[in-house]
Amino acid sequence: MTEADPAAARPTRFRTGGLSPRKPTRFRFQPEAATLAALAEELGLLALHRLELVGEITPKSRDELELTATLKAVADQACIVTLAPVRAIIDEPVRRRYVAGLTDPDGDEIEMPQDDSLEPMPEVIDLFSIAAEALALALPLYPRAPGAEFGAALGAPEGVAPLTDADLKPFAGLAGLSAQLKGKDDPGPDETG
Repeated sequence: MTEADPAAARPTRFRTGGLSPRKPTRFRFQPEAATLAALAEELGLLALHRLELVGEITPKSRDELELTATLKAVADQACIVTLAPVRAIIDEPVRRRYVAGLTDPDGDEIEMPQDDSLEPMPEVIDLFSIAAEALALALPLYPRAPGAEFGAALGAPEGVAPLTDADLKPFAGLAGLSAQLKGKDDPGPDETG
């Protein structure tokens, strides 16, 4: 007789109508390797070694639920300079407030609410979606390996001199010219003394 994986028995989706109206619903979400690999590919990661979302969904009133959790993840991203793997270790708080009757704004002009964790009450709270979104927001935008620096890249058609940074700053030479002109106009200290 084999033992079942306890993580497999944990729910990853909660129907909001089925949650306790009085006490918190605790959860621990840890996806299996295949799900980690699929999410890594979706987010453009080299690898996603760990992803865990631990927290609770607490009723705040009859029409409001609050999800508070901690997202922990370990991922490898490609360095933006060398493409070498760069390890990202994520340990971030996650908070969502679900309010019944709140609707998404329509039209071109959207007024942003003061509380960016405020969302309309869904029928189902999906832990995978919350973890994936929180991870995408927490990952460094421009991962860089230690010591990796951008070098000057010069390119031009054959027979043409490539533009340099100095060529793109036509007024940079005026500062030196201004200093030279001031030196000619300045008679210096009075020597009659």
